[in-house]
Amino acid sequence: MGLLWSLRPVPGTKTGLRLRKVNVQTPMVVTISVYQGHQMEGFLDQVPLASVVVERWYMAPGVRRVPITEGSLTATLFLPSGPGPFPGLLDLWGDGGNLVEYRAALLASHGIASMALDYLTAEICRETGKMVDYDYFETAFRFLEQHPQILGSRIAMLGLSFGTAVTLRMAVYSEVIKLRCAVCISGSHVQPIDGPVEQIMVYLNKNVEKTRYDKDNQVIWRDLLLPIPTDPSLKVDVGRLRCPLLLVVGEDDQNWPSCESASDMKEMMERAGNSHLLTVLSYKNAGHLIEPPFTPFARASTFKPVSSQPSKVMTLWGGELVGHSRAQEDAWRKTLVFLRENLYGDTKPGALFSNL
Repeated sequence: MGLLWSLRPVPGTKTGLRLRKVNVQTPMVVTISVYQGHQMEGFLDQVPLASVVVERWYMAPGVRRVPITEGSLTATLFLPSGPGPFPGLLDLWGDGGNLVEYRAALLASHGIASMALDYLTAEICRETGKMVDYDYFETAFRFLEQHPQILGSRIAMLGLSFGTAVTLRMAVYSEVIKLRCAVCISGSHVQPIDGPVEQIMVYLNKNVEKTRYDKDNQVIWRDLLLPIPTDPSLKVDVGRLRCPLLLVVGEDDQNWPSCESASDMKEMMERAGNSHLLTVLSYKNAGHLIEPPFTPFARASTFKPVSSQPSKVMTLWGGELVGHSRAQEDAWRKTLVFLRENLYGDTKPGALFSNL
């Protein structure tokens, strides 16, 4: 799969590109060609020695894609092949907003009914001009819980980046959302715990003077949440967590202080006596965007956050090509093991995942 994870834009094209699949109902089509010698440019003018077309599908045969608009939700549910019932999962991406479906489609292809949820640029946000509140996520959870093809007692949440902040908040404080387990990738528990979702954005923007830039003028935001506060009102009390939690962090994350946050969460859970619920996967040369495996690596890319700058900026995510790509493959395999053992198995909460 190295031909895929090492993909990069053709020299001379627009900088800051990041390859992502939008329409998951069609495959990603990659033409692999072999040329005489080492070609850096001018491919269209060359005659390849051999070519082959490779299709990469995100939906396994029989997986169903169901757009959801009930309860003011902007979401897409992916149901695995077969009659079910299946365990469920609520999939949250980060501060870029929009409905991102490819991870949920892949999870459904592995037997987990997964709902990709747009919560920052949802239709209700455009209609009201306001951000959603926490009851929006509870509505999404109830939808999964009551779906006839989903096991209501076996539902997980998975969050990346800003989605991690929401996932941890709901897992600990919601009276409605009762999770079987949670997966948090490249995020933090640091946030004001009193107030709406918007308060997290306000807290981040309050520290905007901590923004740094590298030598290529790429934005580094990880310092906005540092140092990790000691004030309990500024971080989720993970000591109250009652379901297994998997943290996935890249040690070269330049966007969020995910490593420092994971260390603090571990200490909090050890003091509270629930550290047996915690599994941490930490990768030395990985950056912020730990995605499904073989996704082409992007150390930096153009990005437009919902919360702040009105225009796109070149954001430094971090990571190193080989190390990050290997981390994506390893983390995905272990995430599937974690989800299967908690959602499908009769494993008691907090069991040791020795095969991770």
